[in-house]
Amino acid sequence: MKTHTSETQASVNPALALQFLKEGNARFVNNLRVSRDLLQQANQTRDGQWPFATIVSCIDSRTSAELIFDQGLGDIFSVRIAGNVINTDIIGSLEFACHVAGSKLIVVLGHTSCGAIKGACDHVELGNLTELLSKIQPAVYEENRTPDPAARNSRNAAFVENVADLNVRRSVRSIVNRSTILEHMIAAGKVGIIGGKHDLASGAVTFFDDTWLYDEASMRTIAGSH
Repeated sequence: MKTHTSETQASVNPALALQFLKEGNARFVNNLRVSRDLLQQANQTRDGQWPFATIVSCIDSRTSAELIFDQGLGDIFSVRIAGNVINTDIIGSLEFACHVAGSKLIVVLGHTSCGAIKGACDHVELGNLTELLSKIQPAVYEENRTPDPAARNSRNAAFVENVADLNVRRSVRSIVNRSTILEHMIAAGKVGIIGGKHDLASGAVTFFDDTWLYDEASMRTIAGSH
């Protein structure tokens, strides 16, 4: 399979980009990955790249976006950081990916049993990791399904997954609220954004439909709920 070109990238809209990722994840789950000549793709992209989507995911060694969405070299931007948290550098990278390089979709992708989420649930402090985990803390405090203080820690799997979901949703809102460039591109229908979660056991990705932003009306709905 050939990699994307400027022509194929231009023909993709955010909804189609999302469909490509869903189809790729279905192939991954069913072990039907497309056969690719990666060396040939490297050669094809040596003078430029035209990724159709950008994935913000965790650094977890089991969550490679290219693998779980069955994509080749040059097809997607992969932005990885523990806990898929959002900071100024991440937002700047997303602005480059979409405004400069033409990516049509942003996905914030959490995953099950996330170590960073567990660390935030336990209020871990460790060097520079302390600052990173502090960006997840709002999701910890926002979780309201676990009233028992003794159950609000990493030993409670349900609590951890609730916090992970909230963290993804907060990250989607943060990107839109903190980037005028991306906000305008979403409102214009040039870029879409959505959150999702990768199940480490099954390989399946579940997209959070309530986070899907593609046009001005939906953007007002989600951004206004912040």
